[in-house]
Amino acid sequence: MKKALITGITGQDGAYLAKFLLEKGYKIYGIYRRLSTPNFWRLQYLDIFEKINLIPADLIDSASLIEAIKISEPEEVYHLAAQSFVGASFEQAIGTGEITGLGVTRVLEAIRQINPKIRFYQASTSELYGNGKTQGSFNEKDLFQPASPYAAAKLYGYWITRIYREGYGIFACNGILFNHESPLRGLEFVTRKISNSVAKISLGIEKELRLGNLEAKRDWGYAPEYVESMWLMLQQKEPDDYVIATNETHNVKEFCEKAFNIVGLDYKKYIKIDKRFLRPFDVNYLKGDYSNAEEKLGWEPKTKFNRLVEVMVKEDLNRWKRWQNGERFPWDAPNYPGESKILTRALRV
Repeated sequence: MKKALITGITGQDGAYLAKFLLEKGYKIYGIYRRLSTPNFWRLQYLDIFEKINLIPADLIDSASLIEAIKISEPEEVYHLAAQSFVGASFEQAIGTGEITGLGVTRVLEAIRQINPKIRFYQASTSELYGNGKTQGSFNEKDLFQPASPYAAAKLYGYWITRIYREGYGIFACNGILFNHESPLRGLEFVTRKISNSVAKISLGIEKELRLGNLEAKRDWGYAPEYVESMWLMLQQKEPDDYVIATNETHNVKEFCEKAFNIVGLDYKKYIKIDKRFLRPFDVNYLKGDYSNAEEKLGWEPKTKFNRLVEVMVKEDLNRWKRWQNGERFPWDAPNYPGESKILTRALRV
């Protein structure tokens, strides 16, 4: 049985990847950061909480990362953990660099010291490209122009991954994933903020949705499909870097319009522009060319924009209807008012 270690297993991608690898027959270990309020609801949502082995560790603590690799003895490490919210990186620039940037080096150095044969996946991002284009698609050869502390930290992570690959011969890949969403996306991300608010507005729980830049264009895909590409990268004969995207772009306004249409409402009546949600420096346009991944990995997106918005809105609508009917969700406590019971199970193995 192959073993995999996932950092950031409690996040959207970590949870979906764990489920995917379990279905492939892997034994899964996941690193999580100790918090006063444990955050395992996504693992519970996917019904995999009892099937994984959780190890407490922290990206700023090299000793804990070394211990996690010694305990899990993985063939593959998927490094997904980060301070991953672009907006917050402007408020916590130093912390973002420490965690999202230097954290990659700490994981790679632990692999180099313990077992350099471990295959390593680094979660890179389309934010690396910044405002490099206003049309066309970005591919693996395009210039990076980071436009946020988050993107700058990810740029460091991208290059240190390549340095360890070329300098130490570690099988290390960068997955340059463009925006990928799902019903497990955090509420701080604009897509989930929209789908969640649309559901609440349609049920009379809220009256308006406050947003920042409606003109920003993004290439939005479906997270459960994107985690398969991570696994495919580590199954190849040689390591490489890959853009994962849909090669379509839509702006935030289009997402709002589609989401409100699903519940039969006119988005113009409910959207309010709030300057608090405007970033000091924003990326205006992103669209990715996934042809290299299609050719070498056999990967392509199946869920496109309209279907993605529909999946997210309908799931949030279902959640809030059930909540109105008195059902409570201990595994999804962060999204529901009045719920204090939170799962605390974690294994030290």
